[in-house]
Amino acid sequence: MKMKTYIAGPIDANNYLLWDEKSKDAILIDCSDFKEEILDDIKTNGLNLKYILLTHGHFDHVLGVNKTAEVLGAKVGIHQSDVVLLENINEFARLVGFPPITPPKHDFTVSDNETLEFGNLKIKILHTPGHTEGGVCYLIENNLFSGDTLFKDYYGRTDLFGGDFDKIKSSIKNIIFKLDDNIQVFPGHDQKTSIGYEKIHNEINR
Repeated sequence: MKMKTYIAGPIDANNYLLWDEKSKDAILIDCSDFKEEILDDIKTNGLNLKYILLTHGHFDHVLGVNKTAEVLGAKVGIHQSDVVLLENINEFARLVGFPPITPPKHDFTVSDNETLEFGNLKIKILHTPGHTEGGVCYLIENNLFSGDTLFKDYYGRTDLFGGDFDKIKSSIKNIIFKLDDNIQVFPGHDQKTSIGYEKIHNEINR
């Protein structure tokens, strides 16, 4: 598997392009802006973007969804519980002083323990509510894409609509921390980390 990270959008969200070298099938995890760099890399590597997979429905992770999906023909997936966030995206945008946008469209919903495929690679969906009710992580090989559930040393805020501290604590301790210590964690913002490091250092343990 090959991967490239793009930092984009008004709150510097991480977007992850992953692809199977043999089949050239690709996915994009979160889409916080329409970036020509992503299009160029897809074209240069001869990739077919199969899915745009959203970790949750907050506006800073989805601003580029509609245009990117339209240009590249990708299908957009999100957990059913966060569809309401897409539909009411301008309520959230207004709270943080962002101008109105066209609500992002989605093509399908993902469910806990469901498996998707691109090329020869498998994506396991882990429903990890707490930051939002429909927050998910995507486990691909030895890599966990944690959205805004788990960050290096910390965890996602729970004071917004759908947030719940008890739920995010349970998601991290009873789902994410049950994974192998060697799994690399790629969050929705900031730098990567690992399961083993977070079991020791994350603020959720305090």
